[in-house]
Amino acid sequence: MKLVDHLDKGASLGPDAPCLTAGDESLSYRQVQELSSRVAGALAAAGVRPGDKVAILSANDPVAFTCVFGISRAGAVWCPINPRNAAQENRDLLDYFDCRCLIFQESFGGLVEQILPGLPQLTTVVCLDGDPAYAQEFQEWLAAGPDHAVSDLPGSDLPGSDLPGPELAMIVGTGGTTGRPKGVMLTGANLETMTAATLMGYPFDGRPVYLALAPLTHAAGVLCFPIMALGGEIVILSGPDLGVFLASIARHRVTHTFLPPTLIYMLLGHPDLASTELGSLQCFWYGAAPMSAARLEESLTAIGPVMAQLFGQTEAPMMISTMSPQDHFNPDGTVARHRLSSAGRASPLVTVAIMDDGGHLVPQGSRGEIVVRSSLVMAGYYKNPEATAEVGRYGWHHTGDIGYLDPDNYLFVVDRAKDMIITGGFNVYSAEVEQALMAHPAVRDCAVVGLPDEKWGERVTAVVQLGTGDPPSAEELRAFVKARLGSVKSPKEIDFWTELPRSTVGKVLKKEIKEVLLTRAAEAARDRIS
Repeated sequence: MKLVDHLDKGASLGPDAPCLTAGDESLSYRQVQELSSRVAGALAAAGVRPGDKVAILSANDPVAFTCVFGISRAGAVWCPINPRNAAQENRDLLDYFDCRCLIFQESFGGLVEQILPGLPQLTTVVCLDGDPAYAQEFQEWLAAGPDHAVSDLPGSDLPGSDLPGPELAMIVGTGGTTGRPKGVMLTGANLETMTAATLMGYPFDGRPVYLALAPLTHAAGVLCFPIMALGGEIVILSGPDLGVFLASIARHRVTHTFLPPTLIYMLLGHPDLASTELGSLQCFWYGAAPMSAARLEESLTAIGPVMAQLFGQTEAPMMISTMSPQDHFNPDGTVARHRLSSAGRASPLVTVAIMDDGGHLVPQGSRGEIVVRSSLVMAGYYKNPEATAEVGRYGWHHTGDIGYLDPDNYLFVVDRAKDMIITGGFNVYSAEVEQALMAHPAVRDCAVVGLPDEKWGERVTAVVQLGTGDPPSAEELRAFVKARLGSVKSPKEIDFWTELPRSTVGKVLKKEIKEVLLTRAAEAARDRIS
């Protein structure tokens, strides 16, 4: 199944139904098909062949997202490029992924001008909404391609719909921690499995309406595919305005949406939340980072019994494990507090196990690395067979996350392996300490890292962002954590920051936090010496 097949399936259920909506304007399924057909023709006229790589650099936008299906219809490979990345990072991605074509919005023209020099393989550059000297204007570019019509049987005569094409559907940069980011190769089969797992794991009653606030280059984008397969409407927001987000739920009778935990925490404090009509919601997905169990329980009341977790990663998109709204409750209707910090159960099409360092699977309750087998798992890293072999050792995909399975086969993600702190010979999982801190009502968000310590090897260090109300002292928070986890896991040091650095999808950037703290410690040491 190709990406465009999700669109064509939705069109077969009603070609005149709204497909992509932004503001007061909607594109029907038929219109999205027609435009994607013209994009496919223009790509072919520009010399883009099946298997070639085409990048899109854009904010959330219906026309830009329609181009994704044109790329698929042409048999090419979609490379989403994040506009918030630095110019050099995006240039490296375009170069490394061998992109032949770049489609972008004029608002990112300055970024594109920095990217273009030294990319000889990038033969076609198209501006969606402007006419800069270094790019082709979108409508003129479309006009250079053949004019294809769509018949009354959606998909039957669209160019590319009958092409077997390469299996590869998209290449996604991991964001990289050191050096050049890896390119995750996702196939049509990977995304078909993700779609099937989504439809099997969560409630869908009637034609869905999905509200996309998070970037379509990330989780918000791939969640559109199962919505389209049901002929649903996708309401696209261009910016992260939570007031507009709430108003859109009521206005469009939204049934499904997704936010990372950081934005949910902000939503819980929004003055319009209590007065917004949320009765249309069937499924409010959260994921991309661990969520505080305390804030999740608050969400079940403030937002409703519709919260639904998804756990995955770029290499196994979204649906390694799922937790439906009903899984958040016991059979008697009370909140299932004992599993709110879990990541749910393995998706129906996924096998999850826990492995030790020697490649042996460990029994329930034992901690180790979370490993996966499924058609959900990527084809590999682009042009990096060594990294592909490493992540797939022992015949399992290695997630890099530490966790365990409980007796009911609920998966608990304890920490990223690289974030584990070893202090005084004990393993301390930073996520566990973060959960304890987040249980304090004054803590909006936090991050826990390990810093070098002459006595303990590493000392548990927390950076805390406070919410409203009376601010607690560092000593009060240490005692709060100590009462829950004991003295070993209680932070030896707590720093208060007004904002935590975050990635474009809302993840707290622990690497940056640790660098700041290490720099401060080094400066303090120099001051003491002088």
